[in-house]
Amino acid sequence: MSDREFGGNDDLTLPKDTEFGVHLGSHITATIQKIITEILGDRSGLTFGKDARDLLIDCSVEFITLISSEANEIAEKESKKTIAAEHIDKALRELGFPEYVSETREKKTNKLQDSGLTDEQLLQQQQELFRSATEKYNSGPA
Repeated sequence: MSDREFGGNDDLTLPKDTEFGVHLGSHITATIQKIITEILGDRSGLTFGKDARDLLIDCSVEFITLISSEANEIAEKESKKTIAAEHIDKALRELGFPEYVSETREKKTNKLQDSGLTDEQLLQQQQELFRSATEKYNSGPA
């Protein structure tokens, strides 16, 4: 069941009064603070106000929740029980954030296509690898 199917409740924020929400909130706060510190650095002379930091944390949680919910819906439509990286990539694209899709991941998913080998050649290579592994296994310890 997705968040959109509950109807009328657009509040996707994490619960703040539960142990889970407080525990997760402290990790998010620490992570965002670390990112802010790394970006600003000591040399900039700038500081980040508490209200600005809290707003940035809230926005970060909302963004993650939005992407997660969309990825969950995509996985459900595909009858998958695990949200995979491909579901996150598809969610990012569908929500208008294609620039966040990892180019590295795109290249990995196209590795077979980029090999230039036909399906028959790939199958032949796979069978040869299985044959070689079986011979090695059957020959016992070296």
